[in-house]
Amino acid sequence: MRTNFFTLLFLMISSIFMAQSEEERIKTTINIYIEGTSYNKPKTIKEAFYKEATLFLSHKEKEIWIAPIEEYASWFEKKERDKFNGRIGKIISVDQENDIAMAKAEILAQGKDTRYIDIFLLKKIKGKWKIISKAATKMK
Repeated sequence: MRTNFFTLLFLMISSIFMAQSEEERIKTTINIYIEGTSYNKPKTIKEAFYKEATLFLSHKEKEIWIAPIEEYASWFEKKERDKFNGRIGKIISVDQENDIAMAKAEILAQGKDTRYIDIFLLKKIKGKWKIISKAATKMK
């Protein structure tokens, strides 16, 4: 009886630590994206995404602006690489179940008084968390 209690306790504690480590891995993926977009690093941006990921963005002249990750990352190629561009990102939340997750981040663009909210869908692929889709909205 006592052995069962300790086994159960061990499994519960292990489960908590595994969940935390998965959440940290998800946050690492989102932070790779944030670093890439904050320092004009297209290769770093693409590292966070699944190669066929699609982004759904806000645009003042379009109902919805859809961009594949290759196109999105290319927007940062024309800017000075490794130079901070004023984008500050902060992870707000992470929700993970098995091999899928959703994360929410706030992106502030300094000097423009612009605030975005990004929602990411992630999937664990070959042991690594990858962003498979992103939706963003520009806040007023």
